[in-house]
Amino acid sequence: MSIRERDSMRGDQQQEMASWLRSLEPVQPKDMIGLWKGVGLPSGHPLDGVLENLHWFGKRFHADMRADALLFQRRPGRLVSIDPRYIPIGLAIKAAPLGRTAVARKLFLHLQQALRAKGTTASITLQIFEHVESAAMIYDKQPIVDHFRLVRHDELVGMMCVRGDSCRYFFRLRKVDEAGM
Repeated sequence: MSIRERDSMRGDQQQEMASWLRSLEPVQPKDMIGLWKGVGLPSGHPLDGVLENLHWFGKRFHADMRADALLFQRRPGRLVSIDPRYIPIGLAIKAAPLGRTAVARKLFLHLQQALRAKGTTASITLQIFEHVESAAMIYDKQPIVDHFRLVRHDELVGMMCVRGDSCRYFFRLRKVDEAGM
C-alpha cells in the first residue's frame, strides 16, 4: 500500500469519526463531574493503541471545573495522574509506533513517579466547536483541547485536537463509580 493510499484511508476514518461526533448531543461540564474510564477509538490517528498500551485509565472531572487530564492505572485500584506538560505531544505523535511496544509500557511504568501531577492539569468549560456549544477540556500546559459529546448520561465521546495538527484522536469515556473502581 502506498503512503498516499494509507493517508487516504486514514482521512476517511477521520472524517467518519468527526461526522459521528458531530451527530451526538452536546454535554454540559457539570454533567461530566466524576471519574471516567476511557478507551481509544480507532480513527487512523498515530496514537491509536498507544494509551491503552501504557495502561491509560481515563479522566477525572472535578466540581470546580478542573480535571485530571491523564489518569493511568498503576495497578488495580491505584490511579496515577500524569502531568501532560512533561510529554512533548509532537514527539509523542511522531514516535507513536514505539508507544505501542512492551519496552515503552515498562519504561512508562518506571517514569510515572517523575511524571506525576501535583494537582489538576486542565480546565473544563463550554466551547463552540463546529457551531455547537459543548463541554471542552483545555490542557494547562499543552496546545490541546478535548471536545466532548454525549452518547448517553454515563457515556461520552471525546476528540483530542492538537493545535497545528489536522489529525484528531478519538476516545470514549464511561462513567465509573470511584468507590467500586
